[in-house]
Amino acid sequence: MKKSEVKVLVITGFGLNCEKETATAFRLCGAAPELVHLNDLLSGKRLLNEFHILAFIGGFSFGDHLGAGTVFANRIKARLQDELKQFVAAGKLIIGICNGFQTLTRLGLVPALNGNIFEQEVALAPNDSGVFRDDWVYLKANPVSPCIFTRGIDLVRLPVRHGEGKLAADAAVLAELERRNLVVLRYAEADGSIAEDFPANPNGALHAIAGICDPTGRIFGLMPHPEAFLSPFNSPTWGREKLKGKLPSEGEGVIFFRNAVDFVVENS
Repeated sequence: MKKSEVKVLVITGFGLNCEKETATAFRLCGAAPELVHLNDLLSGKRLLNEFHILAFIGGFSFGDHLGAGTVFANRIKARLQDELKQFVAAGKLIIGICNGFQTLTRLGLVPALNGNIFEQEVALAPNDSGVFRDDWVYLKANPVSPCIFTRGIDLVRLPVRHGEGKLAADAAVLAELERRNLVVLRYAEADGSIAEDFPANPNGALHAIAGICDPTGRIFGLMPHPEAFLSPFNSPTWGREKLKGKLPSEGEGVIFFRNAVDFVVENS
């Protein structure tokens, strides 16, 4: 399979607003993203099995009135549960970013410790600060995580913009996440040390967790926005980097999407 044949489903509608950035990210990596409204999936006009990668994007689905991602997840459970099970069983890739990560947790797609999706095991609670946080953070990747999307990543900088991003779970679930290396990304200081305190840890997440995956590594959710750092000029420090001759050729978020596209090509 060629990269141009990798079909990516970017679900849109009902308050989600990161569709263009997410589609651009996959397009930069050679894939063929398509924006599809949730209603077209619920009605059967379009089918999940048409695609190789599914992206749950950022935004404020249904205004987050019942909690971030809740209504969106309930719609999918009610109408697309069987299709989604088949998509996962086929070994395809899923990424959930910010509101999309919130949706993944409510669907039980991550961490799915026992392989039972649609059973919620973790939650994303309101930030400890009590306010929406819009900032840039450092993230330390777990080098032994099975996650497909983070291969080759060590320390990365990405923007965050959320009001409900504090990962919470009971002690047994947290211990299992750690034991099985399903904690993919942690909030970090600039030197790579793990950040427990605000503002480097923007929401107070337990164990500084910013992203997790399922045991296969093919389903991945994170609060920061890799699709918002595709160009070096997205960075708030690009001016200083350019003056020092250290301006990179692309933003640090691109690698997440390239890893996904390359995996599909290599395993098709």
